[in-house]
Amino acid sequence: MAPKVTVIVLNWNGWADTLKCLASLHKLVAPAPAILLIDNHSTDDSVERITQAYPALEVLITNENRGFGGGCNVGMREALARSSDYIWLINSDATVEPQTLSAMVRMAESTPRLGAVGSVIYELGSTDLIQLWGGGRVNPWLGRSQPLRAPGELAFVSGASMLLRSSALHEIGLFDEETFFMYWEDTDLGFRLRRHGWQIGTADDSHVWHRGSGSLGRGSPKIDEYFVCSAVRFFRRHTSLPILPTVSLLTSMLVKRLFLGHWHHVRAVLRGLQSV
Repeated sequence: MAPKVTVIVLNWNGWADTLKCLASLHKLVAPAPAILLIDNHSTDDSVERITQAYPALEVLITNENRGFGGGCNVGMREALARSSDYIWLINSDATVEPQTLSAMVRMAESTPRLGAVGSVIYELGSTDLIQLWGGGRVNPWLGRSQPLRAPGELAFVSGASMLLRSSALHEIGLFDEETFFMYWEDTDLGFRLRRHGWQIGTADDSHVWHRGSGSLGRGSPKIDEYFVCSAVRFFRRHTSLPILPTVSLLTSMLVKRLFLGHWHHVRAVLRGLQSV
């Protein structure tokens, strides 16, 4: 019998991207998944537009913006309650091929201790410019998350496309939404999976096209603020000398932004540090 899969798409004020994502998901080949849209308390007319286009789509609406991890957790809790074998998180600003999901499920089914599977993620509109080969690694001294762009050993799978085994989630828990509002929550989850003996990997024939920064928009100072806050919290949890990656990250970010005269971004970095 085919495994039961629930696909979770998190939307926040991004109905145009989300509709493109849903259109590609409706072309998926077997196993036929259930698709669950979580609207993360949008302030535009996202829900109306999405439900007009897909009236049969199941939509859960949060009572506040819970961030990426918190919003996804709403869907994951529902999927676990329905006894899904796997949960696929796919970003709303991404599109997929018909076999994207089946390739990940096939890989997961072949290795019982594989807790998370990623995709090869391309820049939207490109057939050869790779954003991520599933996920990346973390340099614990320099405070940098290093994306893999070719096959290699992963420390985490990117939340842009992440197939999760439900039994692994029952063991380690969901995203830590109390610690990470946005950014580094997928990295933290990958570290927790491996610490509990679960493996992670990339299905090389699972392809995704991703725009990136679809919620906040590229260049938004808010990205710096959330990134720094989450990074420092991650270093405190997962590195032996968190002061070293923290200083390294802050120095590199501030020097670059000061050199470019991006004062709004400098202030955002400092706000992120104050929020830790």
